[in-house]
Amino acid sequence: MSLLEVQDVTVRFGGIVALDGLSFDIEEGHICGLIGPNGAGKTTMFNVVSRIYQPARGSVRFRGEELLEVPAHGIASLGIARTFQNLALFPTMTLLENVMVGAHSQGRIGFGRAISRLGAARDNRRTRDNAGDLLNQLGLGALAFRAAAGLPFGTLKRLEIARALAARPKFLLMDEPAAGLPHGEVDGLAETIRGIRDQFDLTVLLVEHHMSMVMGISDRVVVMEFGRKIGDGTPAEIQNDQRVIDAYLGAPA
Repeated sequence: MSLLEVQDVTVRFGGIVALDGLSFDIEEGHICGLIGPNGAGKTTMFNVVSRIYQPARGSVRFRGEELLEVPAHGIASLGIARTFQNLALFPTMTLLENVMVGAHSQGRIGFGRAISRLGAARDNRRTRDNAGDLLNQLGLGALAFRAAAGLPFGTLKRLEIARALAARPKFLLMDEPAAGLPHGEVDGLAETIRGIRDQFDLTVLLVEHHMSMVMGISDRVVVMEFGRKIGDGTPAEIQNDQRVIDAYLGAPA
């Protein structure tokens, strides 16, 4: 059963066509890799699902509901959360506070009120305990009361995942989660993504340039070039698709 159905989505910025009739589905419980060269339109697609961009035409259905009719502030209440390539954390707050803000700010009250209510949230045992549990599950429990500033980049990447999970999503969009990580930490992140998918019963849309990671954890891979879909299939099918090899993957060494 498809959780997300993208049909004929087109986005234009003036004379530039960023998405050109893009269509694909994501089955519930799957990790779907969205890959392609820089400028292919991957982040634009994320921004359509997040309701940052309104397409010129097309349909995006989430659990059968037309997502393009939902305002941006209503996305979280549907069970959709997102991480960003560039970290958007609060550096002077502790890890626990960052996750607690995520539990509120991705709901109905917004970032400003979430921050202003953080003092009250400290007295909310359920919010605090849930944030602590998420940090423990992502191997960050020992750092719960440390400020985010100055911590290793890989730690902050996992913190952002924990904050996204605090909103209890069913669909998680991850925009280049391995960007900036040392090669040795990419495999660990891949295990984390697969683990949270299983543990939290998530469906994941993953934009990533680390091909070994994408091919290792994705159930399905969609390949884009110049805003169009040029490949859609299992990792094995994509790695043997001559059009995808020519456009993006290149011939194996």
